[in-house]
Amino acid sequence: MTALITFDHATLGYGRRVVLSDLTFDIPEGDFLGLVGPNGAGKTTILRAILGSLEPLQGTVTIAPGLRFGYVPQRDSVDYNFPLKVVDVVLMGRYDRVGLGRRPTAKDRELACTALEHVGILDLAERPLNALSGGQKQRALIARALVGDPTVLILDEPTNGMDLVSTTQILGLVRELHERDNLTVLMVSHALNEVANYVNRIALVVERGFRIGTVGEIMTEQTLSHMYGIPVDVDEMHGHRLVVARRDGQQVVGTRPHA
Repeated sequence: MTALITFDHATLGYGRRVVLSDLTFDIPEGDFLGLVGPNGAGKTTILRAILGSLEPLQGTVTIAPGLRFGYVPQRDSVDYNFPLKVVDVVLMGRYDRVGLGRRPTAKDRELACTALEHVGILDLAERPLNALSGGQKQRALIARALVGDPTVLILDEPTNGMDLVSTTQILGLVRELHERDNLTVLMVSHALNEVANYVNRIALVVERGFRIGTVGEIMTEQTLSHMYGIPVDVDEMHGHRLVVARRDGQQVVGTRPHA
């Protein structure tokens, strides 16, 4: 498969502070990769290197020519009080095609509606964004990313703060987009137990540590115990893998911390 993004012995950090060293991996066309790890481990650093806002301290990060990213930010980074209709939010994803100072055309609006239909909320096109539920808002942001016809869809903590039903629906939608459209997807998350049951590969990031492989290769007791530094068990329930810490009192690996 064609490599869309390639890390070649890349060391990432800020100034003299090294976050991750000697990263060598690629993201091929058609991949569904989960970039998983606790907060502060380096997920955002890798994401910034992919998006081009951070140059490696050593080595290289190569992006294939003509690659287009569709980026879905964390929901809590979006100002939902801004008085915009859902369709107008989706149209923002066309601004780089429309051009500075030019108004979207009827064709742009048609594409925005198609994107909304693609994520299942076309009926909400004329609703104010701030009137939507959490899951509906996330679908609108995904539609905004899709309307630019991306080569790679990147989602940053797409289920953060969602309940179980909304989480399952959003992860199922992303999986459907990957399979139906053969869309390359990079999903960033700290929730290993959620991501592992939807992605094809996992890039596991812990403090100064990195391991990438298929779900089967990463989701083993030996690998996870080594990466997290505590003994863990990997169980399967109703076809879903579940990672739990073996010691009493340890937080369950891959789940969200309690508020």
